[in-house]
Amino acid sequence: MGPKQVKDSTQEFEKAHALEAGRKYVLRLYVTGTTPRSVRAITNIRKICDEHLKGDYDLEVIDIYQQPVLAKGEQIIAAPTMLKKLPLPLRRFIGDMSNTEQILLGLDLRAKKK
Repeated sequence: MGPKQVKDSTQEFEKAHALEAGRKYVLRLYVTGTTPRSVRAITNIRKICDEHLKGDYDLEVIDIYQQPVLAKGEQIIAAPTMLKKLPLPLRRFIGDMSNTEQILLGLDLRAKKK
């Protein structure tokens, strides 16, 4: 298990370094099978990404029923949950991703209203 963690950390670092110049978003969406809420979350986040990130993103959808170890490693306690891994800071979004303004604010694509 030790070498795998080092390899994963190295890969994450290299990915972050390579993507920093282009400000590419690395997103992970954790879902629970094909439940209506999971399907809605996938549809909503893909729509947001296509409209606002225009290809500058890498979205990985992870079914926690199929890969529970990944969910445990990221300390996912509710689903659907999306993690914004890059650009930093790391952010978590929980729910069906239907609140577009909240998602855009969390992705730093909208300024906070004062």
